[in-house]
Amino acid sequence: MKFIVDEYSEGMRIDLYLANYMQDFSRSKIQKMIKEGFVKINDNNAKSSCILKENDNINIDISEIRESTVVKPENIPLDVVWEDDNMAVINKPSGMLTHPAGVENSGTLVNALLFKYGENLSDINGSLRRGIVHRLDRNTSGLIMIAKNNLTHEFLVNEMKNKNFTKKYLAIVRGNIERDDLIIDSPLGRHLSQPHKQAVRADGKESLSIVKVLKRYKEATLIEVTLVTGRTHQIRVHMASIGHPVYNDTLYGFGKMKIKTEEQVLQSYKLEFTKPFTDERIFLEIPPDEKINKVLNYLNQ
Repeated sequence: MKFIVDEYSEGMRIDLYLANYMQDFSRSKIQKMIKEGFVKINDNNAKSSCILKENDNINIDISEIRESTVVKPENIPLDVVWEDDNMAVINKPSGMLTHPAGVENSGTLVNALLFKYGENLSDINGSLRRGIVHRLDRNTSGLIMIAKNNLTHEFLVNEMKNKNFTKKYLAIVRGNIERDDLIIDSPLGRHLSQPHKQAVRADGKESLSIVKVLKRYKEATLIEVTLVTGRTHQIRVHMASIGHPVYNDTLYGFGKMKIKTEEQVLQSYKLEFTKPFTDERIFLEIPPDEKINKVLNYLNQ
């Protein structure tokens, strides 16, 4: 069993990380596996107290260990925007978890992918994240890439590392942004007192967002954000840091609003990438989702 640590899990102890993704095993059982040398990190024997970094490679010898099979296929409709033999691009709805986490192991994108594609999904990141190359927050909708095999998964990860793809988001934020275009270059890291949040930190990771104003309203602005980097909650934290939190993003300080939606009004709506193992560039765009249209209709009144 193999895992590649993503940015969402950086800073976790390895035993806690594995306990989250190997739910058939207790934390004490996982610690025993680590102690007995079944678990390696970057080809070295792991210790339970090891703190993970992004892109760490975890390998578990499962020759005598049963892999968790908690994720079950579920017949959940999927909006497949584009696909070939190696990958697919799905329009994930707002409210859906990308993959099981904690006690939530049903109704996720992975459950739906297993029903549609069966074993034709990459397993580099373990059984709980079959096919998942990158994530979207539960309440962020839009385009997400899925790998149907491990070679494609590695290809897409390398494309992202080399910034050879473009991902653009639509968002509605509070207040009027005066400039038509701006760049937010603020490093991000875990919030010191609230670890479920991210924050601008001098010792954080480089984080770069390019913001373009599409339309201004009396008390809000419709924007397009191009992610140069892809940090956890990057758009939400960056916009809040300049006083323009994403509409209805209660985690990052939007506050009360006159029209209700499911949390942040944010959508991954444009994607450009290289078709795996070719030189062909793929350009995808989807229309604003129901949540964005609901708020725009209110603002246009």
